[in-house]
Amino acid sequence: MKFGKEFAAQMVQEWQEAYMHYSKLKSILKDILRFKQKNKEPLTMATTTTTTKGALNRRASLYRAFSGLTNRYKPVSAMKNNEDEVILVSAVQEGGVEGDYQTMFLMSGEEGGEFELLFFRRLDDEFNKVLRFYKKKVEEVMLEADELSKQMNALTALRIKVDNPVVKGTDMVNLADKGFSSNSSSLSHSHPINGGKQGWTHMDVIQETEMSNEEEMKEIDDRHFRPAPLDVLDHVKINVELETPIATLRSVIKSSKSDLSFSKQELRTAEEKITQAFVEFYRKLRLLKSYCFLNQLAFSKIMKKYDKITLRNASKTYLQMVDKSYLGSSDEVTKLMGRVEDTYVKHFANGNRRKGLKTLRPQAKKERHRITFLYGFFSGCSIALIVAIIVSIHARNLLKSQGRDQYMVNIFPLYSLFGYIVLHMLMYAGNVFFWKRYRVNFSFIFGFKQGTELGYREVLLLSSGLSLLALAGVISHLDMEMDPRTKSFRTLTELIPLFLLIVVLSVTFCPFNIIYRSSRFFLIRCVFHCVCAPLYKVTLPDFFLADQLTSQVQAFRSLEFYICYYGWGNFKERSNTCEESEVYKVLYIVVAIIPYWIRFVQCLRRLVEEKDTAHGLNGLKYFSTIAAVTIRTIYSHQKQKTKTWLVLAAATSGIATMTSTYWDIVIDWGLLNRNSTNPWLRDKLVVPHKGVYYAAMVRVHVTHFSGNPYIFFYTAIRFSFVPRFAGVELCIETCLDAASVGHSNCAFPT
Repeated sequence: MKFGKEFAAQMVQEWQEAYMHYSKLKSILKDILRFKQKNKEPLTMATTTTTTKGALNRRASLYRAFSGLTNRYKPVSAMKNNEDEVILVSAVQEGGVEGDYQTMFLMSGEEGGEFELLFFRRLDDEFNKVLRFYKKKVEEVMLEADELSKQMNALTALRIKVDNPVVKGTDMVNLADKGFSSNSSSLSHSHPINGGKQGWTHMDVIQETEMSNEEEMKEIDDRHFRPAPLDVLDHVKINVELETPIATLRSVIKSSKSDLSFSKQELRTAEEKITQAFVEFYRKLRLLKSYCFLNQLAFSKIMKKYDKITLRNASKTYLQMVDKSYLGSSDEVTKLMGRVEDTYVKHFANGNRRKGLKTLRPQAKKERHRITFLYGFFSGCSIALIVAIIVSIHARNLLKSQGRDQYMVNIFPLYSLFGYIVLHMLMYAGNVFFWKRYRVNFSFIFGFKQGTELGYREVLLLSSGLSLLALAGVISHLDMEMDPRTKSFRTLTELIPLFLLIVVLSVTFCPFNIIYRSSRFFLIRCVFHCVCAPLYKVTLPDFFLADQLTSQVQAFRSLEFYICYYGWGNFKERSNTCEESEVYKVLYIVVAIIPYWIRFVQCLRRLVEEKDTAHGLNGLKYFSTIAAVTIRTIYSHQKQKTKTWLVLAAATSGIATMTSTYWDIVIDWGLLNRNSTNPWLRDKLVVPHKGVYYAAMVRVHVTHFSGNPYIFFYTAIRFSFVPRFAGVELCIETCLDAASVGHSNCAFPT
């Protein structure tokens, strides 16, 4: 792979604009090459000259002074300044501080020198851009490191307070004599307290090499030991209480802040949150280090290309400047990574360095061949079953049979539920594929536990397995009904769809650690949060799921039909009276508006908490959709359709369509920007193919206009530009605030 493609593939998407523009500089070098090829001498003369010069150079090289095998001996001529020097690089001083770098091209008077002069100007612009961004990010991580240090000091004090609830700040010197250390970089527990019992019951004690008292005191003196500032806990609020409906109602009734109880639950939650902050902070340091290395490599590559094209020797001078600059000489990030590793290993990995680094440097999940084989096998079987069903229908002429209408009214809606779910899972698999393809850190954005997120292969495996199960039920249903030997088992035949639904629900709620239990429970928890939307703090997974549920209205109606068909209908005779029931008609409307109602109350909750009017406008959008769905459904159920209801249905549907389309395309995606560098899109595009964005906009318009939002592939566009570090800058606060150390305070799209 060429370096340009490899360079683009290794970029951090959120920092893409801050990288060196390699392709732009390469295009200038191509202009220089074309100019030189256009103005060079004829080929025969050039070949002769080259051959002659090559022979002379080889002959002259035999008479050069020998420089020595170790390069320690240098002739006098090498000590002198190079008369063929091409460039001079200097840093502009601004207020005594080293500023931007400027390169002076000394050969601008030569033919074609204006192209090379332009190249070095653009090269300086790119280098100064990279240098400024790197300095800015280093300053940010240093500030974040200070905040994490404060949190570690508070955590240390909290650990001591939990284990010794009667201890006071004045007693810390005594605790220090007993082996407690509050320094965030040197937490230790060398001697047992409380009558020989372990002081920390919530976690394993960090085992360290035993030292004599003199050695221990020397180590403490070397580290400038300070007693643990327990009074810092007076200024700390730990929101470890689970965000439950009862807790929310209590906060509404009584808004006073509760004091710390110094319980083990508080300590455990605080440790989990700070652990997550450490992992993500270390990940940011690794990406910052990679940013520095990739840009240095890019400058090296482009300068070597310049030397090769112009036959000059400017790369050595320029790269020496790069090495001496802050970009090449700074080691703050490397040192900070070492300190983070030591702190994490000591305080959160029980001194086990291998275990700690395994958490800080998670390895890429190994792709298992059996998953690829199984989803391929299930997909092939599903396709074969579809073909078998089509052949069976045509062979038995079922489309013209007397029971065709009865089957489509009663049985088809039962199996269509699985079709909607499979289609949704296939689209989600596509989203995951594109997220990984364009290096979007969706596992952190959604708050998945490290290593438990499902890849697109796993999602395809589940979707193909469900489709195989549903299609097997369909073809067995047809065979049992048509086969004279099993035709008498009519009741058993009609129960096949219900049996499939029970199997799916049983697997979903299975408590055993099979079939991706962590992901299943994560989904169940998000669904529960959506149901209790106004009573739970809105996080990205919750409103993302609620947003997707709005495209599954027909699936919810199919689920309602299950209850009606098997509860009140005569399924043995394949008949139902659902359409005649007023209760069913009311529930038909309620079920359709539930997903939009969830999003509406989520927007209201965020409006109250964040005081942002955008959430209120977003809530009005969903309220308009609720009105449109309600009026349109009422109109469709009328036996004698009136013109008044027709006008109301058309008006509300038109308003909902326009507001939803505008909000999705302009507000959520940031597209249709007239002044964008990409026509009618936005400046920053994660997906390089612009046609994908135009197709997504057309699809959204058709989806809203048709009122059948079953497909949600456009979420890959919507969430593909969510920042990789969403929440890292926000999650590192000065206090041990569990709500701020994590993804709950992330700045999410509306």
